[in-house]
Amino acid sequence: MDHIHAHLSDLSFLRGMTFGVVHVGIMLIGYYTGFSINRFLKIVSKGYIAGIIGAGFAHIIADFIAAMLDKDLRSATVGIVIGGILPLLLIPFLEKYIAKNPDHIVVGDHEDVKKDLKGHHHGTKK
Repeated sequence: MDHIHAHLSDLSFLRGMTFGVVHVGIMLIGYYTGFSINRFLKIVSKGYIAGIIGAGFAHIIADFIAAMLDKDLRSATVGIVIGGILPLLLIPFLEKYIAKNPDHIVVGDHEDVKKDLKGHHHGTKK
C-alpha cells in the first residue's frame, strides 16, 4: 500500500484517498457479508439504539483501520478514533430529549410519515 501511496503523494489533492477507499470498502464488505455489530448489541439494548451504536462503532473500527493504512493520516489515528467515540456519548441525551419528543419524526421529515416512537398513528387530513 505504501508503494502505491508513494506514487500518489505528488498529487496532494489525493491525500486521504487510501483512507476513503479502505473506510468505505470495509463498510461495503460488512454490508454485503451480513456482518453486523448490531446483532450483538440487540441483546443488551433496544433495536434502534443497537443500530445507532452499531453504526457508530462500525465507523470507528473502519476509521481506525483506514487511518492506520493511510500514510497521510496514520499520525492522526488516535484523534480520529477519539473523535468518533465522543459523539456516541451524546446518545443518552438524544434519547431522553430528542427521540422522545412527540414532534420528532423518526423516519424522515415527510408529511407521509405519521408514526411516533411508540408506533401510534397521528391523525392526518388527506
